[in-house]
Formats: sequence, C-alpha cells, structure tokens
Amino acid sequence: MASVVILGTQYGDEGKGKLVDVLAGKADMVVRFQGGNNAGHTIILGEEKFVFNLLPSGVLYEKAKCIIGNGVVVDLSVLLKEMEILKSRGRSVNHIYISDKAHLIMPYHIMLDKIKESTTHKIGTTQRGIGPTYADKINRVGIRVADLVDFDMFKEKLHINLEEKNLLFAKVYGMEPLSEEAIIKEFAEFRERILPMVVDSAEEINEYLSNDRLVVFEGAQGSQLDIDFGTYPFVTSSSPSVGGVLIGSGISHKKIDKVVGIVKAYTTRVGEGVFVTELDEPMGSFLRDKGGEYGAVTKRPRRCGWLDMVVLKSAVEKNGLSDIVITKLDILTGLEEIKVCVGYEIDGKEVQTIPTNLRKLASAKPIYRTFKGWQEDISEVIEFDKLPLEAQKYVLFVEDVLQTSVSMVSVGPERTQNIIRKHII
Repeated sequence: MASVVILGTQYGDEGKGKLVDVLAGKADMVVRFQGGNNAGHTIILGEEKFVFNLLPSGVLYEKAKCIIGNGVVVDLSVLLKEMEILKSRGRSVNHIYISDKAHLIMPYHIMLDKIKESTTHKIGTTQRGIGPTYADKINRVGIRVADLVDFDMFKEKLHINLEEKNLLFAKVYGMEPLSEEAIIKEFAEFRERILPMVVDSAEEINEYLSNDRLVVFEGAQGSQLDIDFGTYPFVTSSSPSVGGVLIGSGISHKKIDKVVGIVKAYTTRVGEGVFVTELDEPMGSFLRDKGGEYGAVTKRPRRCGWLDMVVLKSAVEKNGLSDIVITKLDILTGLEEIKVCVGYEIDGKEVQTIPTNLRKLASAKPIYRTFKGWQEDISEVIEFDKLPLEAQKYVLFVEDVLQTSVSMVSVGPERTQNIIRKHII
C-alpha cells in the first residue's frame, strides 16, 4: 500500500489527528492538503498534550516527512510559532516542508475575516483569515510561498493588494490603512526562516508514491463543512472531502489506496449552521463536559447531538470510504439509552438525504432509533468482544447501515487506547 487518506465525516473535530498520529509511526510522509490554522488536531502522549493548528499531526514522528501542501493556506507566524513550541519541548522540526504553491494568509485577510464576523451575517468562522485568503486565491490576486522566494514579486503583489484593501478599510469601514513597509519588514523576517523549507510538494509526494513509500494524507474539518457539499454557507472555504486531496496535493486519484472516514460516536458542531440532532440541556452539557468538547482553536463550546446516519451515509457516498474509525465511544459510557438518527422527517415525509435548501433542513425532525446504553468502563478494552454487548451492538449497527468496515474503535485519548478490528495499513 502506498497511500491512505484520513477524512472527517461530520462537522470536524472527529479525532482525525489521533489516527494520523497512530498511522504516522509507519508512514514515510504525512501531508496536510487543505484548510489552515482554523484546524485543531490534538495528540495525547502520556502526560503530554500537543495541539496542532497548521502542522500535520504526524510531525511527532521524525522519520516521516511532513508536508504542508499547496491546498493549505498558511499563516507563517502561526507555523513558526508551532515549530518553536515543538523545539522547546525537545522535538525536531527538520522534517517539516511547505509547498511553494501554498497561499499565504496576509494581515488584511485576518482583518477582513474579523469585520465579516462582527456583522449580523456571521457564519461562525475562527476569524483567522482563511476564507478571505481562499477568496483571493480564486480571484487570482493571492500571494504564494513562491513569491517569498522571488521577493520582488512579493512586494509587487503586496502593493497591488494593499491599494485595493486599504481603500476598502478607509472608505467603507473607516479604519486606518495597513502599512506596506511594516508588512514587507515582517515577511522579510519570515522569508529567512521559511526558505529552507520550501519545496515543490506535488513532485515530492508523487516521487514517494511512485516508490511505494507510505504517504498519509490528513484532512481538516469534515465532510459537512465542504465548500460544495456541506451546509453552505455555514461551511469552511476548502474541500475536506476526497476531491480536496487531489487538488490540494497534486496527485492522481489512481494513487489513492484507502480512504478512512473518522466518525465521532456522537455529533458535534462549532459555529453557526443547521444541526438536526442537536441536544438541549442537560444532555448537551453532559456530552460537552465529559467529552471535553471545546474548540482546540477557539476554545468555543461545541454544540453536541446524537449520531446522524444521514450525515454519515452522505460522507460514505461522496468519499468512497474503505474504512471507518469510531472515536470517543467511551464518552457514551454511563448513559441509560443512546439515540441514533436514522432519517429525517420533512413536510411529513421520511427522507434519507440532506436537502440543499437550508430552510427545509432546519425544519427536519430527526427520526431516532434508541439503543440501550452500558455502564462499564471501556477505556482499557483492547479487544472488540470484550466490550459490553450494548457497545458492540452500537458499533455493528453503524457498520451495517454504512456497509463499511469499522476497522478501529477509539476508547480514550491516548495513542494506545484503541480496539483494532482490522489493520488499516
């Protein structure tokens, strides 16, 4: 096997980082292919906790070459800060590389994001400048890492952008214009530290794949936040689906061997947007507090709800999942009963698909199937048949409905707290 893709199947925060960390021990390369520092991937190693916003989650394995791909938008201040934190904790950063085609998050992008989120039309972004950077990319006025190599090109593009952005800030928002000189000085300092890391990522990745070296592709966010297929406009600005792997890393679909979908045992969502299975209090608080459901990036409390099979079937269909990993099954321990949404009732009819019209989706009533809960602590279980029978039934129900193998079940935050039913690699 040469490649494995790790994707979120819900609204992000499914636990992708943990699986990437587990697989990276065998990987030769780990690639982030979309998103930016709006992601938050958490790795627990004993008493140590690592939270990565931009770096690939496999970075703790020094033998795995870590690539920030062309589909990622990069805040260089965040990247360098994360690297400094790793170094201060005795970890190497010499295996980290960045695509020359990746777009840079500029100070004006962050300002524009914050302005947008201060209005009544906010969508609940992290205000990190992700959306405005992708917008400039599509508008063909973005600044790429390659422009740091040719610094005269960087200055030229910055000047053109600031002419427009500063006019907007001054005339529309009554704000002080940004200093071109200050930005040039800041990025000149970034440039000196970044240049040794810059590579043609597509060439590097394809070379590894051609030599049958194991590459793990790490997605951020989840399928229901996809810019095309998510609950638009309450989505991210990139494609966390399998299609994003191709355009965000420069590989052919023929080079993807497995696509693994991460499924949290319940559902969470951060920010605005329709959430059909969202729970009221006190059950919502129970899951939030027991599961530590607070944003790794923003620290915002996550909205919590029951598992939604309509959402998961959409993820399986659109991503061609070969395997599923269920995370946080241990959080459901102690509940007398557990509900799973098996369909929506809209206008008096049962539907099994997600309507594009958000008003229709907002009117949807979840159709639940109820499962008996379990009381036993499962955090130390390593064999599936040692789980309580009720927990086994819950997992097997997911597998049966989705017609996709549940290859691993996570029963705790540690790297080793997993039940392996079938080896992914």
